[in-house]
Amino acid sequence: MKKFVLFFAIFCTLFSSAQILEPVKWEFDLQKISEDEYQLQFLANLDEQWAIYSQFVDEGGPIPTSFTFEEFEGVELLGDVIESDENKVTKHDPVFDMIVGKFYNKATFTQKVKIENKDNVIKGFLSFMTCDDTRCLAPTDVPFEFSFSGKISKVSEEINTALIDNSSTDIKLYGMSPDQMEAPISEVKEGKSLWVIFGLGFFGGLIALLTPCVFPMIPLTVSFFTKKGDKKGAGISKAILYGFFILAVYLLLSAPFHLLDSVNPDILNEISTNVWLNVIFFLIFMFFAFSFFGYYELTLPASWTAKTTQGENIGGIFGVFFMALTLAIVSFSCTGPILGSLLAGSLSADGGAWQLTAGMGGFGVALGLPFALFAMFPSWLNSLPKSGGWLNTVKVVLGFIELALAFKFLSNADLVQHWGILKIEVFLGLWILIFAGLALYLFGKIKFPHDSPIKKLSFSRLSFAILIAAFTIYLASGFRVNKDTNTFTSLTLLSGLAPPVGYSFLYPNDSPNALESFKDLKEGIAYAQEVNKPIIIDFTGLACVNCRKMEEHVWPDETIDKYLRDEFVLISLYVDDKKTLPEAEQFVVSKTNGGTRKLENYGHKWAHFQTEFFQINSQPYYVLLTPDGKQVLNQPLGYTPDKTEYAAFLKEGLDAFYKLSK
Repeated sequence: MKKFVLFFAIFCTLFSSAQILEPVKWEFDLQKISEDEYQLQFLANLDEQWAIYSQFVDEGGPIPTSFTFEEFEGVELLGDVIESDENKVTKHDPVFDMIVGKFYNKATFTQKVKIENKDNVIKGFLSFMTCDDTRCLAPTDVPFEFSFSGKISKVSEEINTALIDNSSTDIKLYGMSPDQMEAPISEVKEGKSLWVIFGLGFFGGLIALLTPCVFPMIPLTVSFFTKKGDKKGAGISKAILYGFFILAVYLLLSAPFHLLDSVNPDILNEISTNVWLNVIFFLIFMFFAFSFFGYYELTLPASWTAKTTQGENIGGIFGVFFMALTLAIVSFSCTGPILGSLLAGSLSADGGAWQLTAGMGGFGVALGLPFALFAMFPSWLNSLPKSGGWLNTVKVVLGFIELALAFKFLSNADLVQHWGILKIEVFLGLWILIFAGLALYLFGKIKFPHDSPIKKLSFSRLSFAILIAAFTIYLASGFRVNKDTNTFTSLTLLSGLAPPVGYSFLYPNDSPNALESFKDLKEGIAYAQEVNKPIIIDFTGLACVNCRKMEEHVWPDETIDKYLRDEFVLISLYVDDKKTLPEAEQFVVSKTNGGTRKLENYGHKWAHFQTEFFQINSQPYYVLLTPDGKQVLNQPLGYTPDKTEYAAFLKEGLDAFYKLSK
C-alpha cells in the first residue's frame, strides 16, 4: 500500500502546480588519489525545504538515491558508493509515515575507482527522488560521464539535451527521420469513445448508489435540505447545488492526470503498462474484493471525515460543498473499489486523462443526480425500496467482479513481461471459477459474514443468478477451437479483458488471426519494398484493451481480413514491450515536450517512433505508408470499432497507393 501512497503523492504534487519544479541541481567532480586511483564525487544542491533520500531506505518507502555504472574494460569500482553524513537527517517522513534518512541543502556521494590508463571513461546515471514535507516529484535519472584524459566531463541533463541529435538517432533506429516523411492530405477524424467512457462511469455511479454506504444517505440528505429551509425553493436549490458539488469533487480527482500528461505525453502509457503497478493494482483489487465480502471494512482516516464535517458548519455554499466532500469520504468503502476500477481502466485505454475525466464525470453525475431529483420531487422518496440485506448482496456481487478484474491487471503484467503464467487457458479457467462462485452465491449456496439468512430467493436475485450462470457457460465456450485460425475462439464480451487467444499453452500464435506480421520496422519495410505492397503500421500494446477489440472483432471481417492478408504488409509495433534493447540501440533522445529519456526497451523505441513521427501516443493507431515507409497514404486512424469505417480507411489508403504507383 505504501507504493500506492508513493504513486498518489506524485500525482498530488503535479496537481498542486502546473509548473515543472527542479529543486535539485547536480554537480560532478573528480579527485586523484594515486597514479591509478580516483574518487568520483556527486554533489546535489537542493532548494530550501527539499530533500533527497539516502541510498538505504526500507522497502515500501520513498525511492532511494542509486547509482548505475556502465561496464568498461580497464575500470574497477573499489567498494560501493559512500554517502557523507553531512546534512543528513534521519527522522519521521510524513509523506511515507516511516523513519528515513534524507539530505537537505547539500548531499555528497563518492565512489573510488581504479583505472588502467587515462583513456578510460566512466559512464552511467544516477536516480533520485526529491520531496518536501508535503509533496514528492517523480523519480529522475541524471546521466554522467567522467573522463581521465584532460578536462573532466560533467554531464548533466541540460548539457546532454543540447548534444542530442534526434534526427541522426531516428535514421539509425528507423532508417529515416520525420522530415523525410510526407504528410497525408485528408483531414483529422475526431474520436468518439469519450461518450462511451462517460456512460461506463455513469453506470458505475448507479451501482455505487445501490451500496450500503450511499443508498441510505439519499432520503436523509434530501429531507435535511427540504425541511431545514424556510422556503421550499431554497432547499431545492441547495440540494441541486449539493449534487453539482458531488460531480465537481470527482472531476477534480482527474485533474492531476492532465498535468501529468502534459509533463510527459508517454507517461500514462508507461503507468498503464508498468509491470509492478499492474501487480499493485492486482493486490489492491484483491484487497477491495475481500472488503466487499465482509471480512474487513475499508475506510479513510477518521480525521479526514472530522475535518470535512467541521466545514459543514460554515453554512452557505461552502457548507454545501463540505457536505458533498463528506459524502465522498464516508462512502469510500463502497465507492473506492468502483473508482479504482475506473482509474485503472482509463489508464489502460486510448485517450488517457480525458478518458478518466469522462469516466469521473459520468460517475459524479450518476451519484449527484438523485439528490437533486428527489429534492425537486420529494414524493418519489416513497417509491424507494427500504434498506436491508439486499444492499449487502450488491456489495458481494461487486466483490466477485473486483476479484475478476484483479486478474485482468495481473494478466497485463504477465503479457508485457512475457512471464507466460496467465495464458488464455489459465485466465479463462479462473474467470469460470469466479463467476461460478458468484452464481452459487446468488442461488444461496455460498454465504459471507455479513449476509442475512435467505428464506426465499427473490425474483430479481433468481433472475440475476440464472444470468450469471449463463455467462459462466459462455466463458466455457471460449475453449472451443477455431479451425480457421487454429486458436481458441475469441469471446466478444471478453474482448480486451482476456489475453489474446494466441497467447496460449496449447495453440500458440503470436500474430492476430494468424496474419503474417513483422515486429521490426526495418524488416517490414524491406519486405514491403521487395513485394511492392503498401504498409500498415499497427501501433499496439500487449496490454491494450482496444487493440484486442480491433484484432478479435474488426480484423476478422471478410473484407478487412482480405485487405490485411493480401494487400498490405502488417508491421505491429508494441509500445509496452519491456524486452531490453540491444546496447547499440539504447540512445538518449529528446522528448517532444522537452527533456530527455533513454530508450532501454523495445516499448520505449516504438513509443518514441510514434510520438516523434506522428505526434500521438495512443493505441491502437494505424498508419498506412508507401513501401519505403516515407509517404503517409491517408489520415491515420485510431480505435474504430465500426467495420465499414475501418474497411473504407484501408481502401482509401490502397487507392492512394495505386495512384502514386501510376
